[in-house]
Amino acid sequence: MDLWLESASRPETTNWGSLSSDLIELIFSYLPIRSIIRARAVCKLWHSLITEKTFASRVSQSKKPWFFIYGRNNIFLKNNQVFGFDPEANEWTRLPTYLFPEPNQEDSFVGSGGFFFWSNSSTFSRFCYAPVLSSSWKETAPLRFSRCNPLVGLFKKGGKHRFIVVGGVRFIGGLVDIEDKLAVEIYDSNSNSWELCPALPTEFESGNSSQSLSSALLNGKFFVFGRYSCSICSFDLDLHIWDRVQTLRPPGVVSSFLMACVGQLVLAGLCNDSSGPLFRLWSVDEQTMEFGEIGEMPRGLLYSLFDSEEDDKFASLKCVGLGNLIYVFNEEHSKMYPSCVCEIGSKFECNWRRVPDLPAHVNRFHKVISFCSTVALESIV
Repeated sequence: MDLWLESASRPETTNWGSLSSDLIELIFSYLPIRSIIRARAVCKLWHSLITEKTFASRVSQSKKPWFFIYGRNNIFLKNNQVFGFDPEANEWTRLPTYLFPEPNQEDSFVGSGGFFFWSNSSTFSRFCYAPVLSSSWKETAPLRFSRCNPLVGLFKKGGKHRFIVVGGVRFIGGLVDIEDKLAVEIYDSNSNSWELCPALPTEFESGNSSQSLSSALLNGKFFVFGRYSCSICSFDLDLHIWDRVQTLRPPGVVSSFLMACVGQLVLAGLCNDSSGPLFRLWSVDEQTMEFGEIGEMPRGLLYSLFDSEEDDKFASLKCVGLGNLIYVFNEEHSKMYPSCVCEIGSKFECNWRRVPDLPAHVNRFHKVISFCSTVALESIV
């Protein structure tokens, strides 16, 4: 793609000056985000077209969400690394460390809705956010409750961004307070204030962090799902109340992940049957919690993510998704964090493929955080 950009900028090969601005913008809109950013530096005309707010906003809405892996080393924090995968370019980008706040062992880091979120439970409940791939971090007013590894979602109300923070754990004297019941908090970017809302239902108290829960934001509701308990509940973002807790457990499920994809709830999970482990996808009715299978990962692809003969070798399997893409990856270092992706079609056709390996020189991590998020071009051009 970069070679194409280089040759396309030469006047002896193509007379770009004869093309209308609308046509040039249309051509740019088909490029991956990294190529658009590089094209910005070719000439003044391209720079002005690409940095135009309406163009950047329109292109951002058409781009597929990126897959991010944030690796943490608890001993040598300088070995932390962040990688972003662009599905349209089919390539990884190693993100520079200056994009992120100074790390420590009690940091939380996640992404959602085009933003990165960072919090620190040991320094007065700090909470910061920045557009994905941007270094323009903003610190909010302190959270009412200190939190580590909460669930975070982004939604708009009255044209303003709002963040919902659910669950997590609190540190007291360097130790996790397992008895603390953290209320839901919603941040209003207009007033820079947090609103306290009812806490997670008691069914989730035994494991209320993102280590044991997954979440999805759909149609004005924030769904919380227990990856092992299979308990599910939704929080109404207008009424600020929790719905009743239900159980969502397809037959044979060992562990599963909830996400909002293709305009509805999708459950992805590891199953056991007589033929061995399987990884399946189900569509879920958000009202009745009825589910129907929509796809299954080819078994050869599933086994390519692992090289261990241990019975619990699939325990390190993690899954995230957004738009029409669902990523499954192994968070163990043994095979350098391999991953695959399923692209879901309009009629729930499932197209599975292996994702390229991470760039060379990947460090060993004690903890791996993964998420999908859109990338707002207007925040980085």
